[in-house]
Amino acid sequence: MSTVVEELMQMQISPAGGGGDSQSHPGKEQQAAGVGILLQIMMLVLSFVLGHVLRRHRFYYLPEASASLLIGLIVGALANISNTETSIRAWFNFHEEFFFLFLLPPIIFQSGFSLSPKPFFSNFGAIVTFSILGTFIASVVTGVLVYLGGLIYLTYRLPFVECLMFGALISATDPVTVLSIFQELGIDTNLYALVFGESVLNDAMAISLYRTMSSLKSHAPGQNFFMVVFRFLETFVGSLSAGVGVGFISALLFKYAGLDIDNLQNLECCLFVLFPYFSYMLAEGLGLTGIVSILFTGIVMKHYTYSNLSENSQRFVSAFFHLISSLAETFVFIYMGFDIAMEQHSWSHVGFIFFSIIFIGVARAANVFSCAYLVNLVRPAPRQIPVKHQKALWYSGLRGAMAFALALQSVHDLPEGHGQTIFTATTAIVVLTVLLIGGSTGTVLETLQVVGDDHDGPLSESLDGNNGYVAPSYNEDATSGNRLKMKLKEFHKSTASFTALDRNYLTPFFTSQNGDDEEEHDDPMPSSRGRGFLGHN
Repeated sequence: MSTVVEELMQMQISPAGGGGDSQSHPGKEQQAAGVGILLQIMMLVLSFVLGHVLRRHRFYYLPEASASLLIGLIVGALANISNTETSIRAWFNFHEEFFFLFLLPPIIFQSGFSLSPKPFFSNFGAIVTFSILGTFIASVVTGVLVYLGGLIYLTYRLPFVECLMFGALISATDPVTVLSIFQELGIDTNLYALVFGESVLNDAMAISLYRTMSSLKSHAPGQNFFMVVFRFLETFVGSLSAGVGVGFISALLFKYAGLDIDNLQNLECCLFVLFPYFSYMLAEGLGLTGIVSILFTGIVMKHYTYSNLSENSQRFVSAFFHLISSLAETFVFIYMGFDIAMEQHSWSHVGFIFFSIIFIGVARAANVFSCAYLVNLVRPAPRQIPVKHQKALWYSGLRGAMAFALALQSVHDLPEGHGQTIFTATTAIVVLTVLLIGGSTGTVLETLQVVGDDHDGPLSESLDGNNGYVAPSYNEDATSGNRLKMKLKEFHKSTASFTALDRNYLTPFFTSQNGDDEEEHDDPMPSSRGRGFLGHN
């Protein structure tokens, strides 16, 4: 690695490519670009090999994501020592559009595509509560605490709307490291489904909140509360509808087009790969959020379209999306480590970073424990979320690619000093949570005594052979005066009705098989969110 860096130092190529040397020696410029790409490939190869070795030896103190971060840090440090930071930064210096157009779409689609319907729908009410209501609570609590900290000169002072934007982007969780350890240690299936499902839908909520706050800041500040709510619903519901609609169209196309024969396998795979990007670009073209759209397209395509493919095509598209999402997410973690070592960050506001971590922990607690309380109000005693699972859920709130990408965008959305401060804080928080929380997850899970709970007991109690879900009993006294509890029970009951509707009507309409056959292909516990998913989880 150091030899490559020394070679880069000797080339002395300007990053802009506009100097006299680059014009006189175009061959050297191409050679330097080739060495830069080679360096990136070497880091990706090293990251995957090191991750495999760590996973094979069950070394949980340095997860794969942490290893990728450290590789980026080491390469960045070597570049600084060799005085070649200008050239190397030019090869890594891309705008946030690169994240949103090339890196995040495969990661987010794979997240939705990897959701297994059986545990997901059996915990659907809880997952929606944590991901929608919980993310809103975490965003608001974080934003308010950061704003109050600025008022009392505890942290760097930001306007209230910008504090809410920071709260929204930093509430996007990405527990890829935790999920891979969950898989290795054998954690309860329901706990895994909650962490995984929340992290998937949480991204959609976080990016919708961020863009709503960004739009509010760019327009007149006199907008009332109802206009803000309407703008958020327009963004979120519109993007969701676009994604679901494209997913349903793809299901009908593959059901009736007769593509599941051997000589059309190439066409079948090409069309399947293009639909997610069609969904993304459609939402962006309509002024909505492509990330939200492609997420729900992945959920729908896995649940309906996937079963209409031939067996060979199923294996191919599963491996393909797993491949590109793994490459994209690994590159994101490498770049985050590289960015820490290379870029000029606003480290003068260390207090903002320190207290933001504390505020995020408080907000995460408000999210998890309040939502768990609401969920337990409507669940029967055998299916309630135990306190130790709530603590594990709170601890698993790492920050990752989505928070980093939104922070990168905030540099352009906010004034120079404010955006750079938020970007620096977010990058530091992502690195610290991945390295510290990811490395200590195994020890914490053993302390909480949730290791070795890999069983389908609670999950299987909620499933039967008729409609896939057994609703809890509603024979409790309705005159208790607890209207909130009764409303929550009605919502919980509606999820069971939706499952029955899906099994009896939607699945037969959009697929070539009935609902009983579909779940035979589902793996109840995929191995991780973007990096460890194997096959069609």
